[in-house]
Amino acid sequence: MQSAPAQLEEGRRLAAAGDLVVDFSAVTAADSSALALLLEWMRCARAEGYALSVRGLPAGLASLSRLYDIDALLPVEGSA
Repeated sequence: MQSAPAQLEEGRRLAAAGDLVVDFSAVTAADSSALALLLEWMRCARAEGYALSVRGLPAGLASLSRLYDIDALLPVEGSA
């Protein structure tokens, strides 16, 4: 939650510039603000005609996305 505001604009810029892969493999702790960032970046990418995908989504965030019933919205690489 503390780093989300700083990441918001950078992610928007990247999502609007081309296809984007958000890699969480090095993330050790995240909360629902990370999901909010992902959803916003997805909106930005789609508005510009680009795609966003997620790699290495931590189990905790995957669990939160199921709890909030948004898991089907997240384009997680390797998910069926």
